[in-house]
Amino acid sequence: MIEARDFDEHRGDTMTTIPSYDADQLAEVLAMLPDVDSVELKLTVPDADQRRVVDVLGIDALDAQIRQVAFLDTPDQRLSAAGLVVRVRRTQGRAGDLTVKRRPLMPTDVPPKLRGRPGFKVELDASPAGFTCSCSLTVEVPDRKARALLQDASGLPALLDAAQRGVVDDALPAGTTLDDVVVLGPVTLLKAKFTPQGAPRRLTAELWFLPDGSRILELSTKAAPRDAFQAAAETKVLLAGRGIDLGAPQETKTRAVLAAFAPS
Repeated sequence: MIEARDFDEHRGDTMTTIPSYDADQLAEVLAMLPDVDSVELKLTVPDADQRRVVDVLGIDALDAQIRQVAFLDTPDQRLSAAGLVVRVRRTQGRAGDLTVKRRPLMPTDVPPKLRGRPGFKVELDASPAGFTCSCSLTVEVPDRKARALLQDASGLPALLDAAQRGVVDDALPAGTTLDDVVVLGPVTLLKAKFTPQGAPRRLTAELWFLPDGSRILELSTKAAPRDAFQAAAETKVLLAGRGIDLGAPQETKTRAVLAAFAPS
């Protein structure tokens, strides 16, 4: 997360030092903030600590929503290597959605014609391990079509709208077409929004179940750019105060899923 202040949180006979960004990193974040739509602060929790974190934050599993997610890429993941992410998602009790994302992408490099489109956003993701900026365009699709795409990637061209197809065509690696794309997934996840007792803001927990039996628990909160530093400071105080290790190794959900489906 991106607040600059350090302090120590003692837990038993161990000490967790709250990580901070250096001056150059903070300057880069400050330069991007005026041109992003939102900031998402993220923290992944090590597998061995997940049960305790769920308990100390008071996360109720019965509040969770079931989702299925898959990524569309070549078997050797050439799209991801080129900074292009294509994701299809099903959500319990709702329509599905299809997202195309460019990551990383500086706000100044975002095509102006995409700004202001429904479903489009420029977002800064920040964790103790670093930050990245991306742009994404999401369209709603009927659940039956999202489900079909989870099983057969050949339906992708028909589901992409014109603006999404433009984003994809601009980023496709040379020699690659959508005919080369396969489904990587799906994986199942549980998503719950909650407010810990005494917390100043709402958090989101996502528990992703990977094919090898491992899990990723990600905690996050979103903030408007003008509130990003305040949100980061409040979230650090909350999590560290509950004994949650902000210095643990971080892992992005997309990268973990792609790695799980990479050729052996």
